[in-house]
Amino acid sequence: MSHLVVGTAGHIDHGKSTLVHALTGMDPDRLKEEKARGITIDLGFAHWRRGDLTVAFVDVPGHERFVKNMLAGVGGIDAVLLVVAADEGVMPQTREHLDICRLLAVPRGVIAITKADLVDPEMLEIVQLDVAELVSATALSDSRVIPVSATTGLGVDALKDALASLATEVPHRDEQGAARLPVDRVFSMRGFGTVATGTLTNGRLGVDDVLEVTPGGRLVKVRGVQVHGARRQIAVAGERVAVNLAGVEVGDLVRGQVLATPGTLPTTSEIDAAIAVLPSARLLKHGARVRFHHGTAEILARVSTVGPAVDGAAPAIEAGGSGVARLRLEAPAALARGDRFVLRTYSPSITIAGGRVLDPAPSRLGVRASATRERLVRLNAPLDGDGSEEEALRIFVADAAARGVSEGDLLARAGAHSASGRQALERLRARADVWQVGDRVLLASWRPTLAGAVTAALAAHHDSQPLSDGLSREEVRERVLADAHPEVATAVLDLLAAAGTIRGRERLALEGRGVTLTAQESAAQSALASAYGDAGLTPPEADTLATRTGLSPAMIARVSQLLIRQQVLVRVDAFVFHRDALARLKVEVVALKAAGPARLDVAGFKDRYGLTRKYAIPLLEYLDRERVTRRVGDSRVVL
Repeated sequence: MSHLVVGTAGHIDHGKSTLVHALTGMDPDRLKEEKARGITIDLGFAHWRRGDLTVAFVDVPGHERFVKNMLAGVGGIDAVLLVVAADEGVMPQTREHLDICRLLAVPRGVIAITKADLVDPEMLEIVQLDVAELVSATALSDSRVIPVSATTGLGVDALKDALASLATEVPHRDEQGAARLPVDRVFSMRGFGTVATGTLTNGRLGVDDVLEVTPGGRLVKVRGVQVHGARRQIAVAGERVAVNLAGVEVGDLVRGQVLATPGTLPTTSEIDAAIAVLPSARLLKHGARVRFHHGTAEILARVSTVGPAVDGAAPAIEAGGSGVARLRLEAPAALARGDRFVLRTYSPSITIAGGRVLDPAPSRLGVRASATRERLVRLNAPLDGDGSEEEALRIFVADAAARGVSEGDLLARAGAHSASGRQALERLRARADVWQVGDRVLLASWRPTLAGAVTAALAAHHDSQPLSDGLSREEVRERVLADAHPEVATAVLDLLAAAGTIRGRERLALEGRGVTLTAQESAAQSALASAYGDAGLTPPEADTLATRTGLSPAMIARVSQLLIRQQVLVRVDAFVFHRDALARLKVEVVALKAAGPARLDVAGFKDRYGLTRKYAIPLLEYLDRERVTRRVGDSRVVL
């Protein structure tokens, strides 16, 4: 099946809904107030089939008060049906609707001159000339202009033929990428529960799929799918879809939210964008408060123009001109790179500009920094060119610095959860200037930078502390490689170890560097080991140790730490014992089981080894930790 989603556009009372009814046999007006007043207030939907082609119509309101509803309907259309009444000609909302279609880059369409039966040929010709002038500088300049009458049937068949012809020009939407369904309507059906409708702009969705509601992050399950009223197991990109959802109430979903494959569509309150201002609008100033229309959402936003100040003032984007800006949204939105949007003034609401998202997660650089503008120029220039996705991916990888970025987050930020996006990622990963670490991607230049930081830190440590056998692995990760993602830090250390540059597990040292003892320190090492060995389970006090060895307190402290790191001495709570003394203790206690089950209490342990309580308690707790004994009540069972 081929699918074409057509949005109507035109002034109020120019016959858009009536024409849709003539084309489809369906009345797109669904609200009682719409039928009573004879005008479209909210979005209406209808469809028409010819062979293997389905044309879905999104009928939008023409009244200026309801332009925001019109904007909610045109975000996912493939073509526009521009409607101009023959008895009135081009009117204000005709122009605004056409401007909106231009700003959203709707690439094709058909023009219908309605109520053609109500005017004479001369008037019809004048209207056609006005329409031709109106669209002359737009994508509709070569579109067919067809006089029609929904009353007499004049031109209806020709209009159907023109729409069918348009369908052959529509490129296939990406059905293999992530699903994305902007919600334009939410309601409840008896016996089914919550139902959401929209145009599936990307991917496919089916029964039992789990989708994410963004913004919000709630996960919902698809219980049922309908396309134009018919039950389906799967809906594909380009179709008008109604989904019956489990896990969400009607009040929890609103127009403007998006149903998407989990983890593929970022939520943001700040974007960098390329903006084009309409020739009919005033210049767009820095700090302007605007209405931001994207998909089916409307959000208030503040404009921060990007670029150096001019004569002390922030830059502005002239009428009919273009530029780059940072938009700070007053509520979160689900946005991806490449998304189109429209800007309207805060009050009164008038369409003034539109644009395209360059980055849904801007860098921390300020809007006046020259680097920010250069970066956005790079992101903007190749948007429609070959390799544009790969270039954007590389820029976002560079932004991630030493932490790198996961493939999923990278694709989401670049709006590239698609077949072409995955191909761009594969090309990026194959580049010599890119480094893949597990699921993370970062620039290859970080590999020597991070490795150099580690070797420099280890060299400085060896120089300043010759008695140290290196830095702990944890300290290297948390201090030297603090800016790197843990996976990246591990990869750097593994590369250095594989190259023979560093050695060690828990403590890291440069190959060929380690403990360097002077003659005095070597003598002190032997003296301290001997003193602790002779003391057994009653280690010497500091003053006794100094008297016996003749060493200064500073030397004792320095060399003792070395012996502890070498595991010649073992710290047990506040005391230090020789490892041999502890090893003998464990063997002797285990031997107590030779005659049968054995128990130890504090008093018996003190008497057996001639210890005071000060040493007995820490040693018994040490035996518990070593799983030699287990405390049961006031005594220990020998295991």
